[in-house]
Amino acid sequence: MRSRGLVAAVAAIAAGCAAPTAEVARTPQLARSPQWREATHSFENPPAWPSRIGNTAMLRWQLGGRPRPAPFEPPFVANDGLRLRANRDRATVTWIGHATVLVQSGGVNVLTDPMFSDAILGAARRFAPPGVTIGRLPPIDVVLVSHNHRDHLDEESVLLLGPEVHYVVPLGMARWFRERGLTRVTELDWWESTTVPGRRGGEVKVTMVPAQHWSQRGLGDRNQSLWGGWVFDAGGRRFYHAGDTGFPAAFDEIGKRLPGIDVAMIPIGAYAPRWFLAPQHIDPQQAAEAFRRVGARVVLPIHWGTFRLSDEPMGEPPGELYRAMGRDANRILFLPIGGTYWLDENTRGPS
Repeated sequence: MRSRGLVAAVAAIAAGCAAPTAEVARTPQLARSPQWREATHSFENPPAWPSRIGNTAMLRWQLGGRPRPAPFEPPFVANDGLRLRANRDRATVTWIGHATVLVQSGGVNVLTDPMFSDAILGAARRFAPPGVTIGRLPPIDVVLVSHNHRDHLDEESVLLLGPEVHYVVPLGMARWFRERGLTRVTELDWWESTTVPGRRGGEVKVTMVPAQHWSQRGLGDRNQSLWGGWVFDAGGRRFYHAGDTGFPAAFDEIGKRLPGIDVAMIPIGAYAPRWFLAPQHIDPQQAAEAFRRVGARVVLPIHWGTFRLSDEPMGEPPGELYRAMGRDANRILFLPIGGTYWLDENTRGPS
């Protein structure tokens, strides 16, 4: 039991379920970020946001008698990607699993937080394969990475996506990509924007927005790169991907600065126990409130049903979100892994 707990602890750290402490940064030019703390030489959340819990609490959680997981089979459809690859201009949203979403609009193909591997560091295995395999994706123009935790940035996945893709990442992450031969990379700070042309025409404007989280990939790089979410515009549509975030984050300000969001991709899983995970992961009730604050038309629940990262039952988050949304429940896009929503047809299902 203790060895299983240590393995789970490794997976939790890799997936961002262990809260950070300060480390010394090695990239002085990052001081241009308003979230930079000279005293600790690391990025920090604004002081008004909830404080973080240390790694000793993570170990206490992992080794302290967690509930036995129940069997779970997530909703899944195998998407062969034929219609997606043939699509040239229509707007679609496809949930590939966890925080990985394919968005098509205006002839541009955008992929978020690419994670196609079978497991996180070999410790936390997928409950369902990716809804669309990398080989069946349409040509990807832009990859958006919210932060460097391994369930959101998988090295094998980005290497398979290759150097033709343009990667848009938070401050401090570009070097990691360039060291792997992925040189088409742009770093952004919170509220900074860039415009990337599509390979088949069209363009996407990307704005990095704040999220209440942290970063770490190795043993000595804690909080040395930034984290955040993305609002991006293509083909006359506006999309929001929240990344990983606690509450209240900056949902009100995102809605005010960048109104008219068509689809909000908001995490609803990996939230229990709240005493430990609340500063870094929202629960379904907070996801419903985040949706209302950003003022989106519809919400696509993500970050559930793919990896077991916390203590809530794996199938619990969708029902909790449905109840929390109340009269707005009809604005939830409950897609299976592999499912596609066609915005102009107002239909859902595999493509």
